[in-house]
Amino acid sequence: MKKRLLSVLLVGTVAMSLVACGGGGKKADSGDSGSSADSNKLTVWAWDQTFNIKSMQMAADEYAKDHEGFEVEIIETGSDDCQTKLTTCANAGDYSTMPDIVLMQDNSYQKYLKSYPDAFTDLSDMDVTWEDFGELKQAYSMLDGKHYGVPFDNGAVIACYRTDILAEAGYTIDDLTDITWSRFMEIGQDVHEKTGKYLLMNQATDGDLMMMMIQSCGANLVDEDGNAFIVGNEVVEKCVDLYAEMIEKDVVKLINNWDEYVQTITTGQTAGVINGNWITATLMSTEDQKGLWEITTMPKVDGIDTATNYANNGGSSWYITSNCKNKELAMDFLASTFGSSTEFYDSILPETGAISCYLPAGESEVYNEPNEFFNNQPIFSTIVEYSSHIPEFTSTPYHYESRECINTAVGNIVDGADKDAALKEAQKTLEFKMTE
Repeated sequence: MKKRLLSVLLVGTVAMSLVACGGGGKKADSGDSGSSADSNKLTVWAWDQTFNIKSMQMAADEYAKDHEGFEVEIIETGSDDCQTKLTTCANAGDYSTMPDIVLMQDNSYQKYLKSYPDAFTDLSDMDVTWEDFGELKQAYSMLDGKHYGVPFDNGAVIACYRTDILAEAGYTIDDLTDITWSRFMEIGQDVHEKTGKYLLMNQATDGDLMMMMIQSCGANLVDEDGNAFIVGNEVVEKCVDLYAEMIEKDVVKLINNWDEYVQTITTGQTAGVINGNWITATLMSTEDQKGLWEITTMPKVDGIDTATNYANNGGSSWYITSNCKNKELAMDFLASTFGSSTEFYDSILPETGAISCYLPAGESEVYNEPNEFFNNQPIFSTIVEYSSHIPEFTSTPYHYESRECINTAVGNIVDGADKDAALKEAQKTLEFKMTE
């Protein structure tokens, strides 16, 4: 009964958390609110009532059990608003309206840390065993060997497949586990010929799949010195070739936008989905497909020594601002909950759908419960385990600019443009964007 109840809860709560990684949410209703003057109270900026905000409130409630009178004031603030307000404060040289704690997306944080290092508190001496988080997750919020963030939202990539469609073509989930993209292509062609379904689909306007492929090799579109590195990048060229070939051979179907992406899943037009694990919310909203999906590792890039079957897409972390009046309290609060408590992560999983990137949480009974939607796989412990294998890559403050540049190049190449010319143009565009 307990397993069945947990599965039911997760179907509902994970479905509500889809926007968590996307930075949605309303602007703060009460205007700017700086660090609390109350010695037992912390102010927090975060978005998404059912995911991030609820998780933070549950953390505060848990901490208050042993710290009488403790409370947090959570001001609902969209991800873009968090960044805009931080920039405004930095440009004015006045951080007094910043909260004690702020949530920021992993892929955007480096830009703000490098631009405004005085806006954040060094957490290196915090009572957290940093090795309990994957290397990449730590790296998102590090600069010069110092830790500035407490990791929260898990963005580990998963490959999800419709086992009934695979079976129709003569395959099982094992045939797609720990494989290369070339093997994926072979299976995809066979699946399309036998079933008419595509093994994968991707938004033509979204460069996430390309970034996942590149970063699964521990590579990026910048070099170790932070310079644009597209032309002459072996990993980039290999990924571009694979991607273009998969489209040409009817393995990957290009679609136009997010709504069409979801519709392709819910109407059974695709046999597979590869994305950050938050995509489980979309899958689990299709009740008629319950028990038909299973998850495994993504394919890895052929011929690259550093290639792995693991990548990240999405995620966020908590940061203590330099405006915090009680840094010791803020550090102890985050360390005691998000930074070290398996029991806390057990409690928020069924309530919010928040999957931990705290590695010990993956060993708990709750995380190892079979999930009925995914054919009774213990998907949450598996996702945490995947997050421990994601290779670290050179981070850049220009993640989104890089993604846009490579996606434009790939789109042009698929449409028939010369590959070398398209990549040179992407390099030139990224170099320009990095000077703005």
